[in-house]
Amino acid sequence: MEKLRLGVAYHGNRILKHVDSDLRDIVDHNFNMILHTFSHNDWDRHRNVMKEIIQMSEGYGLDVWVDNWGLAGPPGDKSHFLGYSPDSHQIYSDGSMDPVRVCLNSPEFRSFTKEWIDVVKDAGGKSVYWDEPHLGAKTTDKNGKPIIYSCMCKRCKQLFEDRYNQVMPVEFTKEVEEFRSWTISDYFREVTQYSNEKAMENIICVMLEAQHGISLDSLDLIAELDTMNNIGSDPYWQLNDDVYIEPYEYVYNATKLNLDICKRHNKDHNIWIQGWKTPAGREEEIIYAADAAYDAGARTIFVWGYRGCESNDYGSKNPDMTWKVVGDAMLRLRNRHRDEQLAKLRTKIQKEMVTK
Repeated sequence: MEKLRLGVAYHGNRILKHVDSDLRDIVDHNFNMILHTFSHNDWDRHRNVMKEIIQMSEGYGLDVWVDNWGLAGPPGDKSHFLGYSPDSHQIYSDGSMDPVRVCLNSPEFRSFTKEWIDVVKDAGGKSVYWDEPHLGAKTTDKNGKPIIYSCMCKRCKQLFEDRYNQVMPVEFTKEVEEFRSWTISDYFREVTQYSNEKAMENIICVMLEAQHGISLDSLDLIAELDTMNNIGSDPYWQLNDDVYIEPYEYVYNATKLNLDICKRHNKDHNIWIQGWKTPAGREEEIIYAADAAYDAGARTIFVWGYRGCESNDYGSKNPDMTWKVVGDAMLRLRNRHRDEQLAKLRTKIQKEMVTK
């Protein structure tokens, strides 16, 4: 039987009493999976608490993914690692330093990532979720391609020269674009091999935008890795207040694109529905987006995040209503899936009866 996996991201709380109540609420809202962020701060201050949270989640029947939240900088926290290794900052092509993002070619950061994997493994994590990896773009053109880009640190310059037998240009050339893609895929080649050796599943979610160093070509490089099990994306449609995007078509097309890549490389998938920054009165769009992902073929669908991310400044305007609609959306998908599975079973039995 085909399984429908419905999950939600959970972060912002480490008080176990409230975690327990929230987990029951998550199950009541028709989820069977949960993603827990595991930041550098969690590593330093909540290591044992995170172990309990993972155990509690599994106790409620939820499959758990563990997110490398902010380890290399945004989209999560500013990278705390840079306080230990100031030589590992991303450097832009204009010579300026990105204050919060880590160069993925830093050997020290790759070693640090492996230490984080050890900590997650010790806490009971079985599936590592690599959250929106990217390189910086200080400025972009009208098509979203970088003008001032990263990373152009001494380390990256030397690696570029070794690969292309030329000095790394300040202009954003095809070779620079290829090098950025290679940087991201090579980082994951090394760290996912390490987690894979520890019998941990590797999942990735990417923003398909050139400014972040993730094009379809670079995503193919990541998908080609034997140690990467699951490829996903997050077609969020409510990012700019002054730009309206129709959610059904947008999410449907993005999901189809994601699934085509997964099929080509024989990988599992994950698709994210926006449940944060939801404007008042537009909560119903979550229903249309979730149905779009399902209609396009997605069967692993996550929502970011719990209760409309009300514990964050990017939270939804009306978190109660947002969370209510999220639960409705997940129930619709669950009922649709059950009806489809039952229809297949009934058809199978009818065919068997005819042949007897």
